[in-house]
Amino acid sequence: MTGAAAALSPGARRALLTICTMTATIMQALDTTIANVALPYMQGSLSASLDQISWVLTSYIVAAAVMTAPVGWLSDRFGRKKLFIVCVGGFTVASLLCALSQNIEQIVAFRLLQGMCGAALVPLSQAVMLDAYPIEQRGQAMGIWGVGVMLGPIMGPTLGGWLTENYSWHWVFLVNLPVGVLTVLGLLVFMDETRRQAHLKFDWFGFLALAAGIGGMQLMLDRGEQLGWFGSPEIVAELIISIVGFYYFFAHALTTPEPFVRFAIFRDRNFLIGCFFMLVMGLMLFSSMALSAPFIQNVLGYPIETTGWVLASRGLGTLFGMLLIGRLLRLFEARWLILIGLTLTAATMYQMTGFTTDTSARTIVIIGLVQGFGMGFVFIPLSTVAFLTLEPRYRTDGTSMLTLVRNVASSAGISVVIANLTNMTTTFRSQLAEHISPFNDALQQMDVARWLDLATDQGRALADQMITLQAVIMAYANDFMLLTLICVLSIPFVLAIGSTASLRGGRVSVREHAPAME
Repeated sequence: MTGAAAALSPGARRALLTICTMTATIMQALDTTIANVALPYMQGSLSASLDQISWVLTSYIVAAAVMTAPVGWLSDRFGRKKLFIVCVGGFTVASLLCALSQNIEQIVAFRLLQGMCGAALVPLSQAVMLDAYPIEQRGQAMGIWGVGVMLGPIMGPTLGGWLTENYSWHWVFLVNLPVGVLTVLGLLVFMDETRRQAHLKFDWFGFLALAAGIGGMQLMLDRGEQLGWFGSPEIVAELIISIVGFYYFFAHALTTPEPFVRFAIFRDRNFLIGCFFMLVMGLMLFSSMALSAPFIQNVLGYPIETTGWVLASRGLGTLFGMLLIGRLLRLFEARWLILIGLTLTAATMYQMTGFTTDTSARTIVIIGLVQGFGMGFVFIPLSTVAFLTLEPRYRTDGTSMLTLVRNVASSAGISVVIANLTNMTTTFRSQLAEHISPFNDALQQMDVARWLDLATDQGRALADQMITLQAVIMAYANDFMLLTLICVLSIPFVLAIGSTASLRGGRVSVREHAPAME
């Protein structure tokens, strides 16, 4: 520790460490979505096909998913501070290399490196925050940390669109450089190292089996819609690889004395229920976001920057919810706050089933604010409860597992809702088209026939356009109803959450006083 850092009070050092972990979290969370809107510009600049440019996203997602699992082991073996600094530095360098890429092969390779380094940033930042704050301030700490996790994906498209439109797609990656450099310097000065466990051996078989399982599944989910799902030999092959990988991983993990993933963390009831609700939140947050943006752009016809600002209302609601929830956790049981959040989320999701071309921006903003507020009421108590009774030595393993669950759930959720949107659009269009015929009396009305004359090419084209638009709106409503049902069905499981009396100044579990590392 430098002399300047040593002279600071513990509270000041903790505040500066919080800023460093937050910048790392925001940087990684932004990069999950910031490149999406720049893909058409990259495609032209790098002379890539549509299928090739999609690997800019796929490579990052797969690398991040595969490398999330070993974060706990790497932290124990080499020390949390060293791993954190290496990952932030690697992420920053990879961002620079992505910006300097001259062809599609280079940018895909550098996005793989960026995903590998970025995988550890969110779980490590959460573990650092949990260790830095006493148990009675955990709710407030998770509220601060959650702002970066939740706002990053929401603000990513807005920032990415603005940078691409006003500068170039290269700035989507260059924006990470000053943030990454300052974060590395801050971690060097203000973060303390954990005890290394040099005796640990890496379970290569378990890692490779899990990597095959996760990688195959992520590729299948990400590319399934493009390739026609199981009609494609590639998707079938990825499914087989995923099943075989997971089979050997679990068979090996349950029979080896030192498994790659320590399943002891799942013996803790609060952590297990936390994983379940994190799965639900991954589905809710990213799936609804994947539906809202194209609805506002393609159905309502808003430009991309306006779409970003309209969707930012949900991020603003989340921010308000997170700022409030830290204090409420000291007054109320977490399960009741999560119940309120799930109820608000389900209610607003149901409201979204009524979105049409007549829906105003004001309505979308209000619903987004309330929905974001509700999600904040779920996410922060959930992140706090999951580690309430988990032994400190399992904390990094737990944060990496929660991150993995959220990422897999969000990827699966996006694939399911987009596939369902496509299929239901076709189904609804066929059903509506059955009613468009000369024998439909409604079409013979004078006011209707004047604009919708099926005997003319213009009338038939207009009818086809109207049918397609209505089918799309109905398909979006069907998807939002599906998400509503998932949210409602998860509500009864709130009762399984344990008491959080220790957060309100009650008796702290003896596990809190256990050594951080063994």
